[in-house]
Amino acid sequence: MSHKISHADRVLETAQSASAAAKSRVAASWHRSAVKHGLNPDERRAPDRIEQSSLHHRRLALEKLLSVAAPRLDALFSLVGQSGCAVFLTDVDGVILDQRLSAADGPAFEEWGLGTGANWSEEREGTNGIGTCLAEQRHVIIHQDEHFYTRNIGMSCIDAPIYGADGQIVGALDLSSARADQTEAFNRLIAAQVTQTARAIEAANFRAAYTSARIVVAESDDVEAATLLAINDNDLVIGATREARRVFGMSRTGALVARPAADILGREDGPTGFEKAEKAAVIRALARAGNNVSEAARQLGIGRATLYRRMKRLGLDGN
Repeated sequence: MSHKISHADRVLETAQSASAAAKSRVAASWHRSAVKHGLNPDERRAPDRIEQSSLHHRRLALEKLLSVAAPRLDALFSLVGQSGCAVFLTDVDGVILDQRLSAADGPAFEEWGLGTGANWSEEREGTNGIGTCLAEQRHVIIHQDEHFYTRNIGMSCIDAPIYGADGQIVGALDLSSARADQTEAFNRLIAAQVTQTARAIEAANFRAAYTSARIVVAESDDVEAATLLAINDNDLVIGATREARRVFGMSRTGALVARPAADILGREDGPTGFEKAEKAAVIRALARAGNNVSEAARQLGIGRATLYRRMKRLGLDGN
């Protein structure tokens, strides 16, 4: 008579295999969970939950991010809420700061321990969508028995990381379902929307961080990424999203040393994407102002003399 191996036994057996961890990202996460964090897949304790005062401080620290994320969480939930899915936003430690879920599904997610204040870091919960997304800083799908804990194998989690204006990871966007009939095909279908929403939150947060700067959208081979540059009135690049930093070879994280936009983007081979965007912005401003340079300069938030210099550089001075 054959003996069916339990989930916990399969996890521990795989976690101890060096070859399995090298070949599979899920196995590598199981290895971290069991060996590095010392977790037991059969443990039945509920997820840790921080106190309300601590949750309040964490929310205050990311107040701007939460504000710009809110309508985008609403939009994502409007697409998946009727399918028994819930949407969660966490900080970089895996603590859930905001959520969208239906009243009917609330008790089920509460039983799973998915709610504001819950800590779903990989260190505490082993392999799971939120924790593994943050640990590996990439979008992940953790489907049912890919979870580390036996008590979590009924859920599916789809996650994407969110990066701050300084290029550092600040949290994760999670879509979870506790439906037993959730399929891997459905997960893959929804994953694209989760990633797109995360990038939209990232872009909105970046714009909110540089409200006084001109935001330029640059080209990237990653069509899903937010590739944005913040440029001040002196044509200095003072901010860049994580993808823009990668594209233009800037420091990966932290504050940028202000540099002329032309030095970063170059003009040797004719108009760049930046120059085209700048020229288009000036042309639009002039059109709105009926070719009144003073009014166009006011719309752009720069001085009249500065606009004349830019028009000359961009070949818009009529000479």
